[in-house]
Amino acid sequence: MIQRIQTLFLLLVAIAMIAAVATPIWLQVNAMGNQYMEMTAWQITISELPQKNTLSQSSNIYIGILALLAAVIAIFSMLQFKNRKKQLMLNMINALLMGLTLGLVVYTSFKANEDFNPAVSGSFVLGFYAIAFALIMNLVANRFIRKDEMLIRSVDRIR
Repeated sequence: MIQRIQTLFLLLVAIAMIAAVATPIWLQVNAMGNQYMEMTAWQITISELPQKNTLSQSSNIYIGILALLAAVIAIFSMLQFKNRKKQLMLNMINALLMGLTLGLVVYTSFKANEDFNPAVSGSFVLGFYAIAFALIMNLVANRFIRKDEMLIRSVDRIR
């Protein structure tokens, strides 16, 4: 049924992945304090601080696409409440996508840090933590789906 607890967790996965797309993922200010780099799910932007003039932009659209795909799969999985095995399979695929997204975020931020200011590391912000939160919520949803499946199997055995 749609009112099960795993539905709430899958909804949180979708919301967190949309938040990861909408908010910055990583920030860094250079050593002199006159430039900053911001990474979102769509691009990396280097700007001057007082005027906020954009100096350069590079695209990393693959992170945004993976995050949106994970949100869509979470919503689709939420609607597959009658077929728990399919729901588990979709959630496992989603966990792989979110893990890949998290890995790409770390790799991209590491590479951007090397070019911008290798002496100081940047800081991960809300978008990064939203992806990690979504991954945890997906694992918790899988746990409750498996629990429901085992309950149904035990009831079938009694009949």
